[in-house]
Amino acid sequence: MQKGSNDQELNSMRASIEMLNSNLDQQNQRKVSLLNELENLQERIRNEGSDSKVLKFISLLEELKTLERQESKIQSDFDARRSSSEAEVSDLEEKIATGCDSETLSRDLDDSLNESLEKLNSAKKELAARLRAIISVKRQLDDVPSQSELIQYERRFSELNAHIQEKLQQTRKLYATYNALLEIKELMLKETSLLNSISSQFQDAIATTAGRMKLLESMEAIVKGSQQKLEKVELVLQEVQKGSDALKEKYTAAVAEQRRCYSLLKAFQEECARNERLRRQTSA
Repeated sequence: MQKGSNDQELNSMRASIEMLNSNLDQQNQRKVSLLNELENLQERIRNEGSDSKVLKFISLLEELKTLERQESKIQSDFDARRSSSEAEVSDLEEKIATGCDSETLSRDLDDSLNESLEKLNSAKKELAARLRAIISVKRQLDDVPSQSELIQYERRFSELNAHIQEKLQQTRKLYATYNALLEIKELMLKETSLLNSISSQFQDAIATTAGRMKLLESMEAIVKGSQQKLEKVELVLQEVQKGSDALKEKYTAAVAEQRRCYSLLKAFQEECARNERLRRQTSA
């Protein structure tokens, strides 16, 4: 009767160990699946060539290596624990064979089972932490934009920049037109005021010699002021003309560079087509 009870306890212990091994195998399979997914993601990133995110990838890979080292440590700990459990089973078999006391054997089995359950819970916690870390790395990799997305963003930013530059040029032209019209208005008001003044005072001024002299001096001052104003306007016009000439030169150089780029691109395309034909002939 005692031997039958010991056999049942031993079978229970073996079933517990088999259950632990089965759970650990399932967890290892899940781990291998996650690592394969992570390797596929890394391969996709390398193929897409996201150079702007290389540093982030390096940190993620270093984190993955750390997790792999932790996995190796967990595996070695599991191997050691499994060896210990097998040794305990062998010890129990020896005790059953030598007819050890049933109560002592039952107590040893309970202690071993409790210890095995604690180890299993600890392994589950470690595996769960590792899975969370792998999922976190996977999410970070998913957050990195692909090469096509980066090209699309760059194209959109270029379009927005061109639109902003166009609006800026239009605004500058409108401000320049407004300032020119405002200056013309001021000159016309001054001219109107001058003509009204001359018209109202001309008859009185030419009646006397002193009046005529004063009128001449006033006219000379007006002519001198107009001449100075004209010189200032001519200086501004010269500066604008210099700027316009410089822009024309830049435009001419840009057009020449564009034509050169077009010719180089055409030659490159022709060479690519020629290379493709040669490659096909070589393959054939």
